Amino acid sequence: MNDDPGFAHPLDAFSWHPEPELVWYADPARSREAIEGLGVAAWQVALDWLYDEAFRRPVGPMRYAELRRHWYGTPPDAPAGTAGPGPAPADPVPASAVLDEFRAKLAPYQFSSVHRLSWSYFTPPPLLLSVVGELLAQVVDQGVDVWHCAPTGAFVEEETVRWLCDLAGYGPDGFGVLTSGGVMANIMAMNVARDVHLARLVAGRPGHDDDSRARGEALPDPPRAAALAGARVYASDQAHFSIGRALDILGFPAETLRIVPSDERFRLRAEAVAEAVAVDRRAGLRPFCIAAVAGSTNTGSVDDVAGIADLAAAEDLWLHVDAAYGGGALLSERDAGRIGPVGRADSVTIDPHKWFFQPYDVGSLLVRRRDDLRDTFHREPEYYRTPGHEEEPLSLYQYSMEGSRRFRALKLWMSWKHLGTRGLGRLVERNDDLAARLASLVGASDDFEAIPPQPELSVVCFRWLPGGRGAAARLSGETLDAVQDGLQRALEVSGEGWVSTTRLRGATWLRAGIVNYLSTDEDADRMLALLRRLGAEVAAGMGLPDPDAPGRVPG
Repeated sequence: MNDDPGFAHPLDAFSWHPEPELVWYADPARSREAIEGLGVAAWQVALDWLYDEAFRRPVGPMRYAELRRHWYGTPPDAPAGTAGPGPAPADPVPASAVLDEFRAKLAPYQFSSVHRLSWSYFTPPPLLLSVVGELLAQVVDQGVDVWHCAPTGAFVEEETVRWLCDLAGYGPDGFGVLTSGGVMANIMAMNVARDVHLARLVAGRPGHDDDSRARGEALPDPPRAAALAGARVYASDQAHFSIGRALDILGFPAETLRIVPSDERFRLRAEAVAEAVAVDRRAGLRPFCIAAVAGSTNTGSVDDVAGIADLAAAEDLWLHVDAAYGGGALLSERDAGRIGPVGRADSVTIDPHKWFFQPYDVGSLLVRRRDDLRDTFHREPEYYRTPGHEEEPLSLYQYSMEGSRRFRALKLWMSWKHLGTRGLGRLVERNDDLAARLASLVGASDDFEAIPPQPELSVVCFRWLPGGRGAAARLSGETLDAVQDGLQRALEVSGEGWVSTTRLRGATWLRAGIVNYLSTDEDADRMLALLRRLGAEVAAGMGLPDPDAPGRVPG
């Protein structure tokens, strides 16, 4: 087994390291026991973090500058902005020292998605089989781009994508790819809409009814530069920022994205879009795409997907539905109808690392017609050749903007098998029910209010009203906004819970994005009681009247 001249064993060439068996690990007789020990130690560190830190507080209390100084070891009295990275380590250390550093420097300051009152962004507690899947994916280290680099990895992704397509309502022609998240999926969706649909419209062909593929004709050249002028994409004021970012990246002029105001429940209505399309057509512009949302990040709102799909068909527009968050509702037979018929869209974004309870990262872009992805992204580098196969292997780089791609599918595939669609759906329903309970408690109280009063899915936007509605009505909007910001920060510092804030209709609101399946009904009651207690402290600190005034209906 000696492949290195001058050494009795190849491992001897790595004697410069205190643990050579963890660097050169090709000989199981010399390395397997050490690797098993590393695994036990690493899992122990993970469990210690989980039960000593993660269930104790959702976030750390330090502000950014304070934590930055602490992390980099900069004295507290050092000038602002001087904390920063040091040089890379020059010499090796044992793995135990690295794990100890994680315990001391990282573990106490991590964001925790598992804390039962951690209701901020769309970061769920990961299913344990998805964590195991992530571990195995990193060990086997498949690059899921060209088939030879991930022979069965490509099949795992193909199968998982098929399951997602089935949920969305796409038939056998539907296809998709896994992405880093919703931003990448939405960028790719706008890319496909440009290069497939807009290309046909610019060439004077119909979009959806073009049968040139069936006739074997070449597709029109993708529009670029001046050909993009006058194009219009429609989205609501609740659309994700990535739609605008995508259009910028793809070279569209700034005026391409037309924002159509949402209704009183933050939903985009088909009638409003139809009016905007008609105005633009009369002005000689070229409408070509609607980007609807099914579960907005801000409020959980769901656009009028059915009506917008009718409009898109009538006006020959590409319809993209961003269901990055709301797509998880499709797992529930009971709640799937809440996000509308997303299968009528030409493309759909769904992020399993949101409401499928997966660790980062795994998003997805699904399309109704497989060829739309391939026509947009297919390239054939001379070094990606697969001779000797009776049929062309599945190389997913031909369907994606990304080249090198992680084995994202394994964790989703394993945990989906572990719980089944019904099991995953039960977790989604649990979140929807908890959000409904929180909104109900808010609605029954005099010192909280929600907008909208009932959530579409599992996002509740609400605010605390010091002294009740009557007293709060006498406060300025700026003061009431400051109360919400102060209350959110007080909650964060307390370590007892966490919600985020957002701006809606010109005002600040607390935002509970509930994708935490570890939370229980009693946690909704506990959250409001906690906010009341901390709110009284915030109000007193601001010099406001005692909020514990008569007339408040306890929640």
